[in-house]
Amino acid sequence: MKDNKLFKIGITGTVIAALCCFTPLLVILLTAAGLSALIGFVDYVALPALAVFVAVTVYALFRQLKR
Repeated sequence: MKDNKLFKIGITGTVIAALCCFTPLLVILLTAAGLSALIGFVDYVALPALAVFVAVTVYALFRQLKR
């Protein structure tokens, strides 16, 4: 996998996870879909996903700088 592709995946995932963590976007979508019972578990998924995508982005940056 190219470093540029890895960086793009990391940035895209970080932006999407940040939108779901820091805005009520995910809560509104789950409620509209009739899955409001899952709102209590959003923090258990969204925050670790944000951390993973930030780590992928940092890793891709370090690999690009190492070259």
